Amino acid sequence: MVYLKRGILLILFFAGVLLSFPSCTANISGRLDTGGSGEFSVSTSLGNRMAALLRSLSGATGSGGGEFTLSGPVIAKSMADAPGVASVSFRNTGPFALEGAIKIAKIGDFLAPAGGRQGFITLEEGQTGGRLGISLNRDAGPEILSRVSPEITDYLSALMSPIATGEILTKAEYLDLVSSVYGQAVAEEISRGSIRAAIDFPGPIISVKGGTYTGRRAEFTVPLLDLLVLERPLSYEVSWK
Repeated sequence: MVYLKRGILLILFFAGVLLSFPSCTANISGRLDTGGSGEFSVSTSLGNRMAALLRSLSGATGSGGGEFTLSGPVIAKSMADAPGVASVSFRNTGPFALEGAIKIAKIGDFLAPAGGRQGFITLEEGQTGGRLGISLNRDAGPEILSRVSPEITDYLSALMSPIATGEILTKAEYLDLVSSVYGQAVAEEISRGSIRAAIDFPGPIISVKGGTYTGRRAEFTVPLLDLLVLERPLSYEVSWK
């Protein structure tokens, strides 16, 4: 098989876009097309405890007078300037909830690092199929976040998430830290959070690493805690014919 190598994003666009929506629950669905383009819908919301925490932090710092929200239009505007994005639109369904859609022009360019360096997702396509792979580690986190949204970066930093701070912690150590600073209820909300993704691929899937599949659709569930801490690199792969 002769492969055409591309670089970065998607399968779940999970890795990159998941960073954009570090909530207690998030759902992503969409499709990856031949040639590296794609279209995806996203819905996400914060848990009650985390929303209350953001309000209190906002009030304590004097920003927004305690009326802090996650602004869909603001996040969309930031992401619209990211490499590889064709268009993006998000709207708020509540102060700490949003939904919307994003179209990817070239997965090989999406959230790509400066200087032409290889991203965290690789796409290979040939005449008889293709393969999409993701490997996300703690070193890549801050640079990806810098290309997504300052609002999200500030939020993750306030949560002391290693993916934003670069600090080396185990998942247990991180939950202990959150619990000691913000309370057990917030730590439990983080530990229960997850991101679910369902992605349709250009052809019948023949293998999946890190998820399940039926026909052309692969499905993944990513624990929020795994993403925030990255104690071990996250690795996923889909091959199709």
